[in-house]
Amino acid sequence: MFWKFDLHTSSHLEALLNKEDVTLIELMNEEDVLQECKAQNRRLLSFVSQDHCMQDLVRMITTEPPAGVQETKRFKYPNIACELLTCDVGVINDKLGNDEPLLETLYAFLEQPSPLNPLLASFFSKTIGNLITRKTEQVISFLRRKEGFLLLVLKHIDTSAMMDVLLRLISCVEPPPLRLETLIWLNKEKLAQRLIELIHPERDEERQSNASQTLCDIIRLSRDQANQLAEISQPDPLLTVLESQECVEQLLQNMFSAKSTESCIINAIQVILTLLEIRRPVVDGVMDAQGFERSYTVNSSILLAIQPHLVHFHQLLLEPPKRNPMLTSLGVLEEPLGNTRLHVARLMASLLYTSSASHAVVAQELCRLNTMHLLLDLFFKYTWNNFLHLQVELCVAAILRPCAHEMRLQPGTGLFQHCHLVQRILEAWEENDKMQSEGGMRRGYMGHLTRIANTVVHNLEKGPVHTQISSLITELPEDYRGRWETFVDQTLSETNRKNTIDLIGTGNPRSSSEDDMESPFPKELTLQQAFSDYQIQQMTANFVDQFGFNDEEFTDHDDTVFETCSKERIQPFDDDDDEEDIWEEKEMKFATQTKSRNR
Repeated sequence: MFWKFDLHTSSHLEALLNKEDVTLIELMNEEDVLQECKAQNRRLLSFVSQDHCMQDLVRMITTEPPAGVQETKRFKYPNIACELLTCDVGVINDKLGNDEPLLETLYAFLEQPSPLNPLLASFFSKTIGNLITRKTEQVISFLRRKEGFLLLVLKHIDTSAMMDVLLRLISCVEPPPLRLETLIWLNKEKLAQRLIELIHPERDEERQSNASQTLCDIIRLSRDQANQLAEISQPDPLLTVLESQECVEQLLQNMFSAKSTESCIINAIQVILTLLEIRRPVVDGVMDAQGFERSYTVNSSILLAIQPHLVHFHQLLLEPPKRNPMLTSLGVLEEPLGNTRLHVARLMASLLYTSSASHAVVAQELCRLNTMHLLLDLFFKYTWNNFLHLQVELCVAAILRPCAHEMRLQPGTGLFQHCHLVQRILEAWEENDKMQSEGGMRRGYMGHLTRIANTVVHNLEKGPVHTQISSLITELPEDYRGRWETFVDQTLSETNRKNTIDLIGTGNPRSSSEDDMESPFPKELTLQQAFSDYQIQQMTANFVDQFGFNDEEFTDHDDTVFETCSKERIQPFDDDDDEEDIWEEKEMKFATQTKSRNR
């Protein structure tokens, strides 16, 4: 019954196009104008691609609409204009990309004073980004002729849409030789150095944050696309600069300047953490045994630049930026941990993990500063801050991880002799047991403390440094040595048994002590770190590329568990006639209300 369906949706649009005096606005008022454009309606594309129509469309997305109109209606036409310009139709792409006056009108948007309208900025970014992808050579050539282009983009970097423009230039230019030319041009314009200059206490927070995120994205994109440039035997010039000792030192100097602010510290640390990334989780694709796809080598110049400033990071743990008392569900926290100390803790974990035999100086300097002792103090002080607990656990795992490097001996010795790790585990556990026996709450760090204890025990029994750890345990005072042996054999063993996952008798039990010691960090820690990053990082456009799980992780095993559980829990109906029929209609009797309800 074909008459039930409207097979002539464009009939009204065709009628408008038949009018001699039809206007662009009239066509834009039609609901199906965008759909018809994408469907390659020749008459419509012929009309829209006229010079005056294209100029009007570009002006709509770059000019502030008149005020006094409802906000949803005020940007109606700019929004439709942007959709038409970016609908990825060859006629429109060719017209916009090959017409110099149109590009000049579009470019003029960058020459407006700050701040830009964020909605118009997003229209501009989407349009220029589409042109960079579809009309690459023409647009790159046009932008390179504009001497102040990069300065204008950075001038408006407080508007997040400008970040996307820069990332399009770095990631969407093909083929590789043209991409290399573009990167060389951006490097000559000192893009990396200019972005680092924006992470400064004297800059506003939004500008610092966007500059930091842009640098992080550039580093990740450059490393991911390194294989493309490898085909033409050329290193990525932007990445080379960002990994240089000079650039990292400049970032750290800005960070530790006399007027340093928490915003500057956090944004600078985020860039350093990205530089120190040697593995990244994947969203799709085949993962390796540790749940990662890509691995990178950290340039030694990064660690050389950081090493002189370790004392400053240590001082930040002692004296972070002042914070007001915080009201929590457990009462008032007079001295909150703060984002600064949390980020410093993340950096310490990353440095301990990244340091190799040739960079032993970093781990040794942290040992000399007794930074691990300070982190353990914070671990036990902030009972409920699991973000911090995870980072301290990662630090311990990094120091004791299964590497045969000689550099592990000194920090490991400090962990047991100066930080009194074993004694603190025993005392904290006993205090928690006492508190719980008196009706108190279980302390928030107990799960992480269990894993730290298991890490020590595992390396004591099987790790390549078990001889050194065994010697350090033997040197403990006799009282603590005996308590440790009892704790391991009884308390910890029982805790691990309770923590073993065994759903309704199916699947393989998994104890909290059975970590995959083949990886630098246990796989569970890696997932926790990814989740921790997910919760404390900014939500950005490329966020899905930084965090996620592989669909292959969710296998049919889960369905089997569910079905088994269902069969055990759901009882079949019994047809015994003696049972009461719950569906039988019965007479309802209501008692007479004798008392009024208390109000």
